[in-house]
This record gives sequence, structure tokens and C-alpha cells, in this order.
Amino acid sequence: MDSDDDSPFGYDAFRRTCPSHTVLEMLASKWVYLVVCALRKGRLRNGELARKLEGITPKMLAQTLRVLERDGLVRREVFPVIPPRVEYELTELGQNLGGLLTQIRAWAEQHAPDIKDARAKAIAVNEGDWAA
Repeated sequence: MDSDDDSPFGYDAFRRTCPSHTVLEMLASKWVYLVVCALRKGRLRNGELARKLEGITPKMLAQTLRVLERDGLVRREVFPVIPPRVEYELTELGQNLGGLLTQIRAWAEQHAPDIKDARAKAIAVNEGDWAA
């Protein structure tokens, strides 16, 4: 498989075995996206993140934070107090990614009505064959 253009980094995300392909798989998670965007403004505790991210389960939040920490995008700091206090913040790499994701979020918010209209038209034309 050839990518659309040659990467100056020697990677080809179109190849299943390429390390950049697994990075894209991680980034495709809506929760990864939303956690990174939520942490752009600074450190947050687990409970603060949970309140900000409507609909995320505690298990999914924990899994997402572990993945982001593993991949060097989030730093976890445990404070030696009782009860234990844990805070999360983006690393430099995470901040770099956050800038790009903020642009995608702005695009999604700007064009949500267009997408909603297109979906409604597709459903009307196909008499419900499309998933909403």
C-alpha cells in the first residue's frame, strides 16, 4: 500500500504494521480526544474530568487516562495526602496534540448543523437505511 505522499519521517500510516497506524487507532477514540481537550486548560483531578466529560464511565475514564499516560501524552501526579489526591495534566507532547484536536473540535462544532442536515436528507432518501 502506498500512502498519498511520502512521509519525511519514514512511516506510512496506511500500512497496518506501521507504528503510526497504532497511534491513529489510539487517537480515533472519542474519549482520548475529549480528555486531551479537557486537559488543555490545565491540571484536573479524576472527579473534575468525570464531571466535565458527560457520559464517560469511571472504567472508561481510567482506561483512557492509562493509555494517554502510557503514550506520553498525560502526566499523572499522586500527592501523599489522605485521602489520596491524583491530578492529571498534559505533557508537552499532549499539549502539541491538544492544539490540533482543538481545531478539529472547532470544525465539528461549526459544521454539526451541516452534518445533521446531510444525515436527515440521506435518511429521507434511503427511507431509514442509514443509521442515525
